[in-house]
Amino acid sequence: MKLSHKSLTVILLVIITGFFVSSCGTGSKATSTMLQKATDHQYDLIVVPGVPLENGQWSRIMKARVYWSKYLIEKGIAKNVMYSGGAVYTPYVEAEVMAQYAAAIGIPKEKIFTEPMAQHSTENIYYSHKKAKKLGFKKIALATDPFQTRMLKRYIRNKISDEVALIPIVFDTLKTMETSMIDPALTFQTVDTTGFVALPERKGFFERMKGTMGKHVDESLYN
Repeated sequence: MKLSHKSLTVILLVIITGFFVSSCGTGSKATSTMLQKATDHQYDLIVVPGVPLENGQWSRIMKARVYWSKYLIEKGIAKNVMYSGGAVYTPYVEAEVMAQYAAAIGIPKEKIFTEPMAQHSTENIYYSHKKAKKLGFKKIALATDPFQTRMLKRYIRNKISDEVALIPIVFDTLKTMETSMIDPALTFQTVDTTGFVALPERKGFFERMKGTMGKHVDESLYN
């Protein structure tokens, strides 16, 4: 039986997702344990990968990532945060959008850094790690949702450094913050929309997957 391109795409997604999930257990118990270990350290900087705006507002996952960074800073686990992500799916630079939200919910601006070039999750951590090192930060951690942590763990260990810590979101902890979570009304500037083309229109599925696997990293950035 000959499979259609769409069917092959779905099968490949299932295989890749299964590979990432099996590579790192990050269930609720595991994330709580990882957070507990992180409290024994203080990181100079946490890296938070970007998320595109949805209809001009932050999505639930962007809100979770930004509030998680706020929690880690307020608890003294992290001193600074770097949001990473370019204009990938929308003409808004993800890192800059998240930085604006972070400032609006109370993270001091002097603790906020951005990395605006990444187009894929592997580039988020690769470029941010390089930029952070160039800025003089030494102890660095990835702080994102458990699924993305699973996706990036092996890449970080193999391609970046086993010294990069992982602090996935503990959603039970976020729930305790819900009553104090605000949704700031912000406006954002776009990049030049005349030249903007969303990633899916620039690259096919398999090329995007190569990017997700770290095959399109520009090693010359932030040298």
